[in-house]
Amino acid sequence: MSDPAPAVPRRRSLFPALFGLALLLLLATLGWRAWQWRNARIDAQREHASELTRQWQALESRINALRIDQRAQAQRLQQADATNRVLREELLGLDQRAALLEDSVRRLGDPERHGVQALRLDEVILLLGQGEQRLRLAGDLDGARRAYALAADVLSAVDSTRLGSAGLLNVRQSLVQERAALDALGADPRALASRQLDAFAASLAASPPRPGTAAGDAPWWQRAFARLVAVRPADRAVALPGADRVAAFAGLQLEVTLARAALERRDQPAFRSALARADGWLVRLWPDSPGLRQRRARLQALRRLPLAPDLPVLGSTRAQLQALTAR
Repeated sequence: MSDPAPAVPRRRSLFPALFGLALLLLLATLGWRAWQWRNARIDAQREHASELTRQWQALESRINALRIDQRAQAQRLQQADATNRVLREELLGLDQRAALLEDSVRRLGDPERHGVQALRLDEVILLLGQGEQRLRLAGDLDGARRAYALAADVLSAVDSTRLGSAGLLNVRQSLVQERAALDALGADPRALASRQLDAFAASLAASPPRPGTAAGDAPWWQRAFARLVAVRPADRAVALPGADRVAAFAGLQLEVTLARAALERRDQPAFRSALARADGWLVRLWPDSPGLRQRRARLQALRRLPLAPDLPVLGSTRAQLQALTAR
């Protein structure tokens, strides 16, 4: 018997393997493409969101700028309104002043109202007031006389029909009496009181009280008997020798200075009070003696002196003229 022929092996087909590999490649490609598409979409969304954010910020900045501009415009409108209000008030004030000036000019030009005579009467009142103040405040007698002389000249040019013949005659008569009283006045009472106060101060400086001798500068016999015999003033009100007398004399000079200051401002109560306190220091510095009584008498005479001129009729003409013009 012959041997059987050997079996030929079957070739396996490669198509399924290639198909599976191609399918896997396709799926991988599709997955890769899907992942890229997803990332691109996410990036696009992020870019869109960033763009929206930038647009929103720009819009907010514009809105803020518009708000600032609106506030500035509102402030400008308020300032313009205030300026217009001020200008309106100034225009109203100018209109009122113009009306007043027009009324004044009409009164001056009106012959029935005698505007020139009214101005002259006001000038007379002004001159009389100036003369009165010069005399009362500064004691300027010559200036008061000149002011009253000018007032008399202006009053002589006033027409009697303005105030009536009787009223103007009374005013002129009162002015003549007031000028006569001014001419009869002597020197300024303040100047007289100032001279007497200076003479009193000079007498104090010429004979000051002796302050006494200190214990270290006393003679040997005074130091030896100082423990046995003590010399003191009989009057307890008199200051003791030494520092007490020096302080009392300084107080006296201070009161004289205060009296001089009150004299300069014509303060009668302060002047008298300072002299009264100075009299108290005199009693402490000197014992009862003719010299002390003389100094106290001089102080009493100074206290009775007036510091302003005594003129009862001063200002009567001005009061009459003001009453007549008011009527």
